[in-house]
Amino acid sequence: MEISPLVWTVTLALIIGLLLFDFVFHVRKAHTPTIKEAALWSAFYVGVALLFGLGFFALGYPEMATEYYAGYVTEKALSVDNLFVFLVIMGSFNVPREYQQKVLLFGIVFALIARSGFIFIGAGLISLWSDVFYLFGIILLMTAGQLLKKELAGDSGGDEADNFIIRFARRHLNTTDDFHGDKLTTRIDGKRMFTPMLLVMLAIGGTDLLFAVDSIPAIYGLTQEPFIVFAATAFSLMGLRQLYFLIDGLLDRLIYLSYGLALILGFIGVKLMIHALHDNNLPFINNGEDVSVVEITTGLSLLVIVGVLIITVVASLLAPKGRALRAIQNAEKYSQRYVDLSEKAPEDREFSLIKTAEKSDYWSAKVANVPEKYQADLIEHRGNYVALLEKARGLRTGVK
Repeated sequence: MEISPLVWTVTLALIIGLLLFDFVFHVRKAHTPTIKEAALWSAFYVGVALLFGLGFFALGYPEMATEYYAGYVTEKALSVDNLFVFLVIMGSFNVPREYQQKVLLFGIVFALIARSGFIFIGAGLISLWSDVFYLFGIILLMTAGQLLKKELAGDSGGDEADNFIIRFARRHLNTTDDFHGDKLTTRIDGKRMFTPMLLVMLAIGGTDLLFAVDSIPAIYGLTQEPFIVFAATAFSLMGLRQLYFLIDGLLDRLIYLSYGLALILGFIGVKLMIHALHDNNLPFINNGEDVSVVEITTGLSLLVIVGVLIITVVASLLAPKGRALRAIQNAEKYSQRYVDLSEKAPEDREFSLIKTAEKSDYWSAKVANVPEKYQADLIEHRGNYVALLEKARGLRTGVK
């Protein structure tokens, strides 16, 4: 299928239109999305992505549709993993929740720009040097190994917010200690200064560059058509902001996601190496001749990717550690909500005080039954955590 300039133009217009719509109607006015809002818009963006893939079927190109869906699922999974890092970055800067939407949208736009650049660089390398697939395969295998090493070492990735861009900015830019709304700059004593919001966006942008190095070779392992690579990557990023608020709290419970992603990246890395052997030109491998190997089909790749993700998510949620983390997080959430609601007048409460008290009691009881090894591993700032639960419990005394 020859991708005409018109198809490229329409696709770009659709993506830019969705981004502008997202900014004008959701991000421009700072607020924290409700679960319902996040769920509806997440479903909308996933629906748009799925409908886009059906266009290949309608035009009679089922193989390209399969490549698109395999690339979309892979990039979406990698994007969800990226949300872990965004969560760490915004937590390290203490970004107010109502301003996180703007940071996320910036991250999405910057990721789209960065990955688009890598997409066309990758396409150029492929056209000039077919053996670049060996390099792509090595990159993915190394990335898979690093993910496994990080998980086995128990590295939480807390240094993600201290990349080289942030270190440069801290040394050379005058920044304030506090946020001033969602502004990037402010004026103090007549002097123009940058706010922490700028540093957060720089941190997100720096990590987006690193993510692009991993994600683009991964999707080129599933298709060599730049248009499909671009479309799958772009639509995987659409709705990531809403997904963040929808599964916030669930992210940490996906304790085996990194293992699943390591397996997927390793699988695609092997697929790339096999493809490179099939079109080999390196003189030190089989005297520069093609190596007769059975290639992995895109359909099989899609089944493997989806299967690994399903197993990873289900195993994470059913694992004792995952259930323990759910109890710990919910006890903290409902206790904090109860404390906050207690300080508001009845007409200003967005949740029922009695129902919140019941949920706080329920999850606090669950935490009491969590094995000590999990409590020690999963509860950060133990003293503050216990104090919050006790404060909520004290406030509930006498509540009927």
